[in-house]
Amino acid sequence: MATITFQNHPVKTCGELPAIGSLAPAFSLANNELDNVTLQTYAGKRKILSIVPSLDTPTCAASARKFNQKAASFDNTVILVISADLPFAQCRFCDIEGLDSVEALSSFRSSFASDYGVQIVDGVLEGLTARAVVVIDEHDSVIYTQLAPELAHELDYEAIIAALKVH
Repeated sequence: MATITFQNHPVKTCGELPAIGSLAPAFSLANNELDNVTLQTYAGKRKILSIVPSLDTPTCAASARKFNQKAASFDNTVILVISADLPFAQCRFCDIEGLDSVEALSSFRSSFASDYGVQIVDGVLEGLTARAVVVIDEHDSVIYTQLAPELAHELDYEAIIAALKVH
């Protein structure tokens, strides 16, 4: 279990992020067509999993916009913005924001949050995810992880970019 904060109150997650060097846990998430996509959908590509509580919050929205801007600088890499929001809301958000370089995926009917150790298990946001990133190489090995210590804080984007440059 990891402990993070939300509005200065400690909240716990169900586990830990996947270990660096481990194989990424398999997942099945819903895209904006309500089709299931899996880790294998992105076989042979590097994957940035930007995990957010909801795209309907200022920090999550800013994070999605920032990844969309940086996407062009990543070779052979997909950026997946994952939340429990319904695919319809994710699609509307991406359309309004003009986000065309990230793919929004919904965990609303999957075990993704618990499988990746990011499900919040107490407090007012119980059931949503902590803000985190998991970077997976083209062989599905975890090469970098980051958990935001406070839900309202953005991630360290430079560290994410540095991890991609090393691999």
